[in-house]
Amino acid sequence: MRHEIPFGSPYDYVELVQETEEGNRVYVYGEEKLPSVTTILSGTKKGDGLKKWVEKVGQEEADRIRNEAAARGTEMHELLERQLVEGSIWDYYPETADQKRAYKMACTIMDQGFPSIDHVYGCEVSLYFPGGYAGTADVIGKHLGEDAIMDFKQTNIPKKSRRFVWDYFQQLAAYALAHNELYGTEIRKGVIMMCSVDCFYQEFVLEGREFDRAADAWNERVAQFNLS
Repeated sequence: MRHEIPFGSPYDYVELVQETEEGNRVYVYGEEKLPSVTTILSGTKKGDGLKKWVEKVGQEEADRIRNEAAARGTEMHELLERQLVEGSIWDYYPETADQKRAYKMACTIMDQGFPSIDHVYGCEVSLYFPGGYAGTADVIGKHLGEDAIMDFKQTNIPKKSRRFVWDYFQQLAAYALAHNELYGTEIRKGVIMMCSVDCFYQEFVLEGREFDRAADAWNERVAQFNLS
């Protein structure tokens, strides 16, 4: 039996409309169009590691790998959300090899990550920081007794250290800052539940001084993006 998690929110979450402008995702709030958190992160990313990787494997192979990863990640996220919202994915029958892999990855996160979730306030929650940015948090709720932003990630290979998830930490901090601004909360914790294609589970917890550093780094990225 899967770990059953209480679901219900004291907050009145509102879904924002998403649009694409010049290849970038924006969220519409009233008359404002706010850049997405991922757009800001990608637009201020340092280094040319991605460019070197594309040159190494070739554009066609790079596109194939990215498209497969995106489809697998979407499938995995949908299964995890369904489990949290509906309490079961018993009637899901994967057919393709990619669907079977996504299912196994989702089950790995359910088995190893979900027992630490005490309560879920919402899944796929739209958040925005007035005049700044917007985004969608995978899960908001309680993790080991503390309010937290939680995010599901898939990866081709396990991460060797925390520095490889630094951008993800800034993403979590961005969502926490937005939630605190909108709902008067004091969330200072983020959790990444990550599974590799070989079903190796990793969990990265952002809190304390590291959360403060991630929040500061995020605010610097926003300022840099606005100047570009």
